[in-house]
Amino acid sequence: MRVAGAAKLVVAVAVFLLTFYVISQVFEIKMDASLGNLFATKPPRYKCGISKACPEKHFAFKMASGAANVVGPKICLEDNVLMSGVKNNVGRGINVALVNGKTGEVLDTKYFDMWGGDVAPFIEFLKNIQDGTVVLMATYDDGATKLTDEARRLIAELGSTSITSLGFRDNWVFCGGKGIKTKSPFEQHIKNNKDTNKYEGWPEVVEMEGCIPQKQD
Repeated sequence: MRVAGAAKLVVAVAVFLLTFYVISQVFEIKMDASLGNLFATKPPRYKCGISKACPEKHFAFKMASGAANVVGPKICLEDNVLMSGVKNNVGRGINVALVNGKTGEVLDTKYFDMWGGDVAPFIEFLKNIQDGTVVLMATYDDGATKLTDEARRLIAELGSTSITSLGFRDNWVFCGGKGIKTKSPFEQHIKNNKDTNKYEGWPEVVEMEGCIPQKQD
């Protein structure tokens, strides 16, 4: 009887020790996880979600063209979404946001249908842009069919290089300015090519981000 009782005691002690060990291990793991979460540093978030911070006296921007004829383009400046499908202020053609080059104030947002619309209002709009204005443009669906040589020339004067070759259903994003003396470094262009298109009839979305120098007096 004593032997059986001793055996039971040994088993009970062993079970207790094993249970204690398991609980301590679980607790230690949870403590490690809690401490890890406590001291872990989140990666910094920069304006508009760009990959790095802009220097002083620069405006952060990020933009994307439309996706086929389904998802509209998006233009963000200084963490402020200027145009997007969610804001319901984008449309087929060329989407344009005008920004004060000194203050970053949004001056205007418009889109011009370059498939079924009239190019004349777009030309008039381009002619009326004031010196010192930052101009951001993004295509959606088709931004080229109705473009005339005059319209292309006016956009080229804003610093665009690719506008001369922009074709049917190409994807294009551009950031330039009225009165710019050189070609803009902020431009991305993907040709509509049935052999390389991501979507049926349209190329993949083109994205761009950067830091626009603030206009100085």
